Formats: sequence, C-alpha cells, structure tokens
Amino acid sequence: MTDAGRQSVSSKMGASMKPDSQKSYTEQMTDTVKGVYDSIASSAQPESEKSYTQKATDAMSGNSNENQDSMVNKAKNAMGSN
Repeated sequence: MTDAGRQSVSSKMGASMKPDSQKSYTEQMTDTVKGVYDSIASSAQPESEKSYTQKATDAMSGNSNENQDSMVNKAKNAMGSN
C-alpha cells in the first residue's frame, strides 16, 4: 500500500521500464513532474510516519530521508516553533 499522495511501486516501475527514447514528450514531462513531486513528498514525510512499503519503495528509488527530520519539521525548528 502506498502512502497518500505518493507514487505506487507499480507506477514507478512502469515509468522506468519504458526507455525515454520510446516516450512522447508529454510522457517524459509527466514522469519528471511525478518524480519531483514524489521526492518532495518523501522528504516532507518523517520516516516514522511512513508505511513499511513506502519506506522500502523510497529506499529503492533513492528517496529515503534516512531518519532525518522532515522538511516541515526542519522549517519549524529553524523558525523556533517546534
């Protein structure tokens, strides 16, 4: 099960299985936007709140924030509101 707002394993695999040379410009841009969004979502969500499946998917795709604070918590800490 994928966490809310995150790409599923099958979606990531499907996008990576087809070479960019066989994708239309629209498909390439869609993959790029989804990848960036998923990477941001990965960084914004603390590891402690991720499902086991999402942790594994992030680790495989290089999106793991490796037990670091989420970007939201880092911002709160910087502003002194956490």
